Amino acid sequence: MSANDAPRAQQPSAPYDSAFLKACRREPVPHTPVWFMRQAGRSLPEYRKVREGIPMLESCMRPELVAEITLQPVRRHDVDAAVYYSDIVVPLKAIGVDLDIKPGVGPVVEHPIRTRADLAQLRDLTPEDVSYVTEAIGLLTRELGATPLIGFAGAPFTLASYLVEGGPSRTYENAKAMMYGDPELWADLLDRLADITAAFLKVQIEAGASAVQLFDSWVGSLAPADYRRSAMPASAKVFEAVAGYGVPRIHFGVGTGELLGLMGEAGADVVGVDWRVPLDEAARRVGPGKALQGNLDPTVLFAPAEVIEAKTREVLDAAAGLEGHVFNLGHGVMPSNDPDALTRLVEYVHTQTAR
Repeated sequence: MSANDAPRAQQPSAPYDSAFLKACRREPVPHTPVWFMRQAGRSLPEYRKVREGIPMLESCMRPELVAEITLQPVRRHDVDAAVYYSDIVVPLKAIGVDLDIKPGVGPVVEHPIRTRADLAQLRDLTPEDVSYVTEAIGLLTRELGATPLIGFAGAPFTLASYLVEGGPSRTYENAKAMMYGDPELWADLLDRLADITAAFLKVQIEAGASAVQLFDSWVGSLAPADYRRSAMPASAKVFEAVAGYGVPRIHFGVGTGELLGLMGEAGADVVGVDWRVPLDEAARRVGPGKALQGNLDPTVLFAPAEVIEAKTREVLDAAAGLEGHVFNLGHGVMPSNDPDALTRLVEYVHTQTAR
């Protein structure tokens, strides 16, 4: 059976009626919807072919290339949603922050923010700064039809950490030193980033994105009290800024088992869960009124097919009593993942959960 032959109810005629958006709204679904973080790119040979010789940030600013890369996993895997191809530092680059994404390293900031004067790097983001986003999403929504498009942005805490550290870090020593040692400067930095992030998400929604995800990849480094005091207000500001659009808001972080309840409290409609906490336990921590997203360990995809199915079954069983469930990995697709394993995983979830 091919992925396209998987049992489905009548196909939706608009994104609003899709299984993905219904699950986000905690409504009955014809099957558990599936999408993967970092599905656009990374593991696909067709992605590597079209990206050949094009730097990462440049690839995010070419509308036709962005559209092609975003569509590739939808065509190949039959996932229930597309995720906009971009990077969390794109809005920072768009307002003139001197940074680049270096292969094998990640985002590197030329002049890290360490003093109040350094905040001058962060001006407001306007739609004109990211006109290529509006153009790309216009191309995508015409091609996707009833398949929803997920917009995304980096959360203020993670963006601030990159800006203060100057690049990736394992200890976040400079960022935390500012957070603890100069809490007013830290709060002002995150507040400014919240405005930039909200503006970036608004551009995506107004162009046609059906849902948005706030990606807080470093926030798991915080204790709950520090999260509530020093990160949550900025994330809550972002979620509140886009609340009036009525699109589902997803919140995801890595290593955030102790923060799940607070992340939902920040304003998310859907809380993403990494692989460390079973979904039934995550639901207890988050509380009622939220859908959950997750949470197969990405490394399971390197195991034999029967193991992948068994571990996927564990995730589905743990999700059986949830108000709403969007199947995903507990983090992003790895570059060396076998694309065919992802295709088979989508088919398996669809067939096992067909109602």
